[in-house]
Amino acid sequence: MELLIRGGAPARDGTMISVTPRRANWRYVGFEAVRLASGASKSWTLADREACVVLLAGVCELRAGGETLDASDGRASPFDGPPHALYAPPGAEITAVGGDRGADLALGSAPATTGAKVQLFRPSDARLEVRGSGTMERRIHHVLMEDREAERLLLTEVVTPAGHWSSYPPHKHDTDDPPRETLLEEIYYYRLRDATRGFALQRVYTADRSLDESVAARDGDLVLVPRGFHTVAAPPGYEVYYLNVMAGPRREWKVTFDPHHERLRG
Repeated sequence: MELLIRGGAPARDGTMISVTPRRANWRYVGFEAVRLASGASKSWTLADREACVVLLAGVCELRAGGETLDASDGRASPFDGPPHALYAPPGAEITAVGGDRGADLALGSAPATTGAKVQLFRPSDARLEVRGSGTMERRIHHVLMEDREAERLLLTEVVTPAGHWSSYPPHKHDTDDPPRETLLEEIYYYRLRDATRGFALQRVYTADRSLDESVAARDGDLVLVPRGFHTVAAPPGYEVYYLNVMAGPRREWKVTFDPHHERLRG
């Protein structure tokens, strides 16, 4: 199974990468990353899917369901504080308009019947967490986790300092056995502080090693996590950002740590 999907230059409509459940060979998570020039716009209407749009970098205006999010005070990069974001239920038209510096946007989606009402999130709304210690420390911006309304969709951002490990110790969420563990498909969408030279290393593996792959993700790449334990390393000299989009049969983030490494939990 192909886990690493390379990003590319924007298409005519601004799309840089697009992953449907069919392409990923799973049921729930969809993803798209878009770059809009100043004044350019893009709209989405997902009839049977809820969606959350995250402003990765730049400035823009986001609209859905009669609500408008003015993100004219956006961030220069995903490394510069929490994001603006907009959540929309199935059937709502979402429109993004690039501001004077243009905008990089990510859209995560999941199947839904009713979803929740349109929600506008500003940087001050994000729940911030510093997780881990020493070379396992990283900063997390919780955008659309269980404390926000949605039907299936979960989103969070992680900024990992150069030379640190993230999603560590390795953990998994591929078995629907609550409250111990819940089944969640997941994508990692990467941006690098040094977009030209930077890279991240990610390992995805199962206990029986029927899946055991390590990949090097560059700026704009995406990694699928269909099952198994997973972890990320930011090489010395290269700060790493990733956006996690998750969804499954129930909207709970319950994980099992690899027992070989669980002793490292701080």
